[in-house]
Amino acid sequence: MNAPAGISVHPVAGLPEFAPGDDLAAVVASAAPWLADGDVVVVTSKVVSKVEGRLVRVEPGADREAARQRAVDDETVRVVARRGPLKIVQTRHGWVVAAAGIDASNVSADALVLLPEDSDASARRLRARLRELAGVDVAVVVSDTFGRTWREGLTDVAVGAAGIEALEDHRGAVDAHGNRLETTRTAVVDEIASAADLVKGKLAGVPVAVVRGLPVRRPADDVGTRPLVRLPADDLFPYGSRDVVASRAPEPGLVPRPGDRDAVAEAFRVAAAALPEFPVVLRYGGEDDGVVDVHLSDAVTVATALNLGAVVGAAVVQLHAMGWSTRWEPVGTPGGTSLVGRLWLGGPPL
Repeated sequence: MNAPAGISVHPVAGLPEFAPGDDLAAVVASAAPWLADGDVVVVTSKVVSKVEGRLVRVEPGADREAARQRAVDDETVRVVARRGPLKIVQTRHGWVVAAAGIDASNVSADALVLLPEDSDASARRLRARLRELAGVDVAVVVSDTFGRTWREGLTDVAVGAAGIEALEDHRGAVDAHGNRLETTRTAVVDEIASAADLVKGKLAGVPVAVVRGLPVRRPADDVGTRPLVRLPADDLFPYGSRDVVASRAPEPGLVPRPGDRDAVAEAFRVAAAALPEFPVVLRYGGEDDGVVDVHLSDAVTVATALNLGAVVGAAVVQLHAMGWSTRWEPVGTPGGTSLVGRLWLGGPPL
């Protein structure tokens, strides 16, 4: 009987240990002369980093873990969370990943492997070189191993791609029951990376695999994996545990936007529920001008001022978690008035 049509995944066996300067495409083309148009070649980022020289040397006798932590700091643009030596960070590529994606496994003890400088560019170069050497029109995915939020276990995802759409957008399509899809976008290159890892494995020494039989959409503008990076405006979880205090930094310039009254009311409800013993009174400014006057219900004393600071601080953190920027301006001399400050909120200037 004929096997049903479908997708198959094939390891590329017999590859050597790679070193800086090696011609990765030439080695792959030689080891997989069966490559065909439409295939997707999946390469681990570690191999790409090795041939591109993205290595950190660990001097003899040096503390390798300390060297790794320094490398993580160098590759980090934002620390999202930290527990002991473990850091979840955002890299300059936009990825949020443990230890900035720096790998200390499957490499000699005198080196650490960084992520490629630009995995999308690496994928484009490898794709072009395979076309030159083997005469085939393939897509390329550069994969790396990531953890997943709220799920145990690791899986491979794409950190670079060329010749293939990273996201397949189903929004606006209608399913079999007549429901219009509103949010569905499939990270095709992540699914390919994960499938390829089933034959590559972590200990098998097979860093390259080929996915065959998948209909590949060639992008008009080959932007690689950039569409997979979630922008801050779309991020419901923009603040990690390391960002909570920093999130209270005042915004020097604010642009009013609709909804400020409802946002402030909600933020102070949350703060008051957490700190019910610290009452404050709010008075709004003009319509949608982003100004809220804050009054004390009792006389201004050291105790009431401290209480106020606790409530306002909690409300500001809540506002930032809701996507607002803020600036707190205390009045200079409260005197006999109950007004103690003004809270400005809005969006950052464009």
